[in-house]
Amino acid sequence: MAIISDGEKFKPETTRENISPRETEYDHNFENSIRPKTLNEYIGQTKLKETLLISIQAAKKRNEPLDHLLFYGPPGLGKTTLSAVIANEMGSNIKTTSAPALERPRDLIGILMNLKNNDFLFIDEIHRLNKVAEEILYPAMEDFTIDRTIGKGEKTRTLRIPTARFTLIGATTRAGSLSGPLRDRFGIVHKLEFYSSEELTQIVKRTACILNTEITDDGAQLVASRSRGTPRIANRLLKRIRDYAMVKSDGVVTEKIAEKALCMLNIDKCGLDITDRDLLKLLIEKHDGGPVGIETLAAALGEDIRTIEDVYEPYLLQAGMISRTPRGRKASAEAYKHLGYKVPAHQQELF
Repeated sequence: MAIISDGEKFKPETTRENISPRETEYDHNFENSIRPKTLNEYIGQTKLKETLLISIQAAKKRNEPLDHLLFYGPPGLGKTTLSAVIANEMGSNIKTTSAPALERPRDLIGILMNLKNNDFLFIDEIHRLNKVAEEILYPAMEDFTIDRTIGKGEKTRTLRIPTARFTLIGATTRAGSLSGPLRDRFGIVHKLEFYSSEELTQIVKRTACILNTEITDDGAQLVASRSRGTPRIANRLLKRIRDYAMVKSDGVVTEKIAEKALCMLNIDKCGLDITDRDLLKLLIEKHDGGPVGIETLAAALGEDIRTIEDVYEPYLLQAGMISRTPRGRKASAEAYKHLGYKVPAHQQELF
């Protein structure tokens, strides 16, 4: 590892991605090593865990597969992790894939035919399934069969092939984009909520322990407070702060060290990064606080619409920095105050 002198500037690899809840291949490999294996180890989502535990115990007593589950909510909240925990609690195997990877019908059919009784199939971004794949899933979810059409013309006939009795777990950031028939076939539907600062502090401490990194209570609390209510971001920030502590200090993540590292990463006290602040400044400086259409914001920021809607907006909405209206997005009085702008009279009236 190269040692950086005090005179050199310590630069993060990609400042804009440090606070993004989107999963990268780096996150995938890292999260596999720190993911909890049981519901007792899983931190947060308390009410959801209580409900799931009852469903799991009931299914095990009946010796039946668990009802199909649908988890939705912003990225980085633990939908994939929770799915693996559920499969482990049921003593079953889980096959993981994503909707964009199931381009051809035979891809999904092959996966379904290789499942064994009580196995789990996890499909990420399930709202992006194409119509053909959905049609294949319907009888598989309801009757554990696959309908295949063979022959041509007058010799065409339908062949019904049995599959194993499996449980499908779907995960999505856009529950409203699922078709009605697919959504209705899930027996258990839950929304994952943003995590509290206390829950994130526990997660940061647990991850630090796994990484053999010493962290103080104040340091863990500071990292948690800047993590936008998202475990993936908390774990990612902890790794960057750990690097900073090793190079600039004695390796212990204290509140002071965490503050310096987060300042270097351009993450402010509310957990906003450069793109978040650019979005708010665009609303305030160029459009008098809004309303502004999402297409205009995306073009001005150089981001696509889905990225703004799925990655940046959920937390800004929860933090009360922006609001959605039929005419577009508006910056709130809280956004003005956070960025150091004087709140105009018309904005004070609105908020």
